[in-house]
Amino acid sequence: MEPIYLDHAATTPMHPNVIKKMNDTMRDVFGNPSSIHHFGRSARAILDDNRRYLAQTIGADEKELYFTSGGTEADNLALIGVALANQNKGKHIITTEIEHHANLHAAEYLESIGFNVTYLPVDEAGYVNPSDLLNYLCDDTILVSIMLINNEVGAIQPIKDIAKLLNGHQAYLHTDAVQAYGLLNIDVNELGVDLLSVSAHKLNGPKGIGFLYAQKDVKFNALQYGGHQERLKRPGTESLPSIVGLRTAIQQIEDNKYSNFKLYSRYRDLFYQRLKESEIEFMVNGNIDQLAPTILNLSFANTKVESLLMSLDLEGIAASSGSACTAGSIEPSHVLTAMYGADHPNTKNSIRFSFGLANNEDQMIEAAERVIKVVKRLTGN
Repeated sequence: MEPIYLDHAATTPMHPNVIKKMNDTMRDVFGNPSSIHHFGRSARAILDDNRRYLAQTIGADEKELYFTSGGTEADNLALIGVALANQNKGKHIITTEIEHHANLHAAEYLESIGFNVTYLPVDEAGYVNPSDLLNYLCDDTILVSIMLINNEVGAIQPIKDIAKLLNGHQAYLHTDAVQAYGLLNIDVNELGVDLLSVSAHKLNGPKGIGFLYAQKDVKFNALQYGGHQERLKRPGTESLPSIVGLRTAIQQIEDNKYSNFKLYSRYRDLFYQRLKESEIEFMVNGNIDQLAPTILNLSFANTKVESLLMSLDLEGIAASSGSACTAGSIEPSHVLTAMYGADHPNTKNSIRFSFGLANNEDQMIEAAERVIKVVKRLTGN
């Protein structure tokens, strides 16, 4: 039985071209970019070229990009770094109840050291109401952080509308774009954000590399101490092969004009339609017409998430109950709890299927058949 990977929101397989480019870099370019000799200068030239390329993919200047170890570090640098650097202007931060734990736990830390954090609610489709922001925005607010695409249900948040509401206010706007970069064609100027977080392993790049975009006027503190790398904001020798891998991953997507959006939509729709044709009872967590095509979170009536995941794994289907960092936890998803309430059955019987490079159309039909088989067995139908 062929295993089918439907957990691309957790991580994605590396594109073959990414592996090749990284291997070539590891073999040919080993100098430290901070060294002044030939080997260091060669590495620095490649580093600068990749930074320029990555910056232009989001409409930014190369001096506005700071390489990190991934989305978690980028989120921490955005929230904690900005809060510490701007606390003289205020100590109020606004985020949402459905952020990734990299954001939520950073916010909790800030609360522990005296900051005031407001967590905006979402509706049953997983969306923030921009007008709710105005109910909590005050003179003391220094940062608003709202993710672009939710990693559990795929809701695409109205970041542009939120940005417009912040026009003229001192608060910076940060968005976690980990699930969006490489899927949506992002321009930070059109989006209206001051900070944006990215991780390579969500778009067929390597793990352990990402970046934070910070608009040139944003003040934020470094969270680590060491050398002068990344303009004193993120010390440590840059991982050049990983940076090349990130650049190669997004370049595949840019060269194909983001055709992966349409392709992954096709995968999701094939999978969803086959489930709809069956006799099993399920519902979509969110509005399927407004979700990112990579994520489909489904609630299966009269089942429990633990038995669903175990049975799906035995059938060769790799899926998730939510974000990878809570895999194995029996606690209900904080995202679904925010959408429905703590005691709603959907918080205990929902599975996230996510689509990407490891898939093809034939797999979608086969995967749906296996899911139907599992659900029927568990519900006795």
